[in-house]
Amino acid sequence: MRKGVRAILAASVLILSAAEISDAAGVVRIGAASNTGSLVAFVGVDKGFFAKHGIDGKVVVRNTGPELSKSLNAGEIDFAPTALAIVPVALERGLNVRSIVGFVGSSYIKPTDDNMLGIVVQPGSAINSVADLKGKKVGITFGTSADFYFQEILKKNKLPLSALTRMNVPPLTALSLFDGGGAEAMVIWEPYLTSILDKVKGSKIILRGGDHVCFCASMHAIPSNIYKDPDLTQRVVHAMSEAAAFVRDPKNLDEVGRIGARYVRGMDAELIKRTHKYWVYDMRIGKNTFMAFNDSVKQLIAQKKMKKPFDPARYYDITFIKRTMELHPEWFKDLPGES
Repeated sequence: MRKGVRAILAASVLILSAAEISDAAGVVRIGAASNTGSLVAFVGVDKGFFAKHGIDGKVVVRNTGPELSKSLNAGEIDFAPTALAIVPVALERGLNVRSIVGFVGSSYIKPTDDNMLGIVVQPGSAINSVADLKGKKVGITFGTSADFYFQEILKKNKLPLSALTRMNVPPLTALSLFDGGGAEAMVIWEPYLTSILDKVKGSKIILRGGDHVCFCASMHAIPSNIYKDPDLTQRVVHAMSEAAAFVRDPKNLDEVGRIGARYVRGMDAELIKRTHKYWVYDMRIGKNTFMAFNDSVKQLIAQKKMKKPFDPARYYDITFIKRTMELHPEWFKDLPGES
C-alpha cells in the first residue's frame, strides 16, 4: 500500500475516532428563541444541568420559531423548539421530525395557553377593542404564534384580515416602530409586550391572552438524531426537565432573570423577572398536548394554512419524557396534574 493511501486511511480513522468521542461526550446544539419562553434552554446550559447529565450543551439562538426550523433543517441545530402555530404546517409539507419533550406552555394541563400574548395600542388611542382595529395599521411578526393568535381573534370578532393593514415587524424592531408611530397597534409576546408598555408611556393593552390558542412549544429533532443514541436523548430530556424545575422555583427568580438578560437582546433582568409569571415551563406531554395539537390544526385549516388533519401520534414520542417523569418525580411535584 502506498504511503499516501495509508496516510489518508489513517486520517480517516482519526476523524471517525474524533466523531465517536464527540458523540460519547454528548455535544448537543440546543435551539432557543430570543425571548423568555426559552429560559429552560438558557438556564440548562448556564447552570450546568446539561453538563450534570453528561452533555456539552451549546445554545443556538434565533429570533423566531420559523428561523429555528430552518436552522434545524440546515443541520445547524440538533434539537429545536417549535410552536403549535408552526409545526403542523411544516409536518403536512413533509418535515420529518419527532417531538420528545415539552419546552414552554401549559398544554399538559389544558389545551390553551396564550397569556404571554397581547395587543397594545398607542397612547391616547381611540382603539378600545378588537372591533376598533378596523382600518388601522397593526404590527405583527408574520408566521409566528402572535400571528396565529391574532387571526383567531379576528375570526371570533368577525373582522376579516382585509379590514385592516397587517405589517410584518420583527420582534426586535417592534418597539422602535411603535414608538415612532409606524403602527397604531402591536400584537406581540412577552417580554416585548411589557417593554413597549414601559417605554411608550400611556400605551395600553386592549387584550391579553383569553385562551384562544395554545402558545405552546416542544423540543423536536430529526429521527436519526433522536434514535441513533437513545441514552443521549434521554439525558437531554432529563437535563431540560431539571432545568425547568429550577426556572419555575420562585426562590431562583433573581438568578433566572440575570441569566435570561444575557441571552435575550435588549432585555434586563428586572423586566424578565416581571414577565416571568406569564409563561409556563412544563416539559410534560400528555392527552391535553395532543388535544392542543388537534385544535391548532383545526385553526390552521380555518386560516387556510393547512389542508387536512395530521395525527399528533406521528409527531410526539412520549417515551422519553414519560421515563423522566417516572425516574424523577421530584422535578414535577410543583406542577398540577392533567385536567
